[in-house]
Amino acid sequence: MLITHLHFGGDCADAIALYEKAFDAKAYDYDYGSNGIAHARMKIHGQIIWLNDAKEHMKSGFGIDCSTHFVLTFNTPEELLACYENFKTDDDASAPFHETPYSKLVGNFMDKFGVLWGFMVE
Repeated sequence: MLITHLHFGGDCADAIALYEKAFDAKAYDYDYGSNGIAHARMKIHGQIIWLNDAKEHMKSGFGIDCSTHFVLTFNTPEELLACYENFKTDDDASAPFHETPYSKLVGNFMDKFGVLWGFMVE
């Protein structure tokens, strides 16, 4: 599944309120972190989007003011790594992936065109 992930700098709750009203949608699966909303989901016109307050984290991690990235979910770590092999370049030291409590393998990387991707096993 390909998911658009929107990052806000502390005003994710306000964005959710606006989007709920504008798109007649409802946010769900809220997870609160120390800096606001760590994760929320919303279905807009049949498409799932993820929202959070991690804009500064994304900026520090990638050196860009990132408001959006695409998350691609895989069934297995092997599927994820096979896809990632197509993105790797000669200067990649290692895959940027790790295990978390919510995923067997997850990580973000920027492709050679400047598109920020998040790959995860769901």
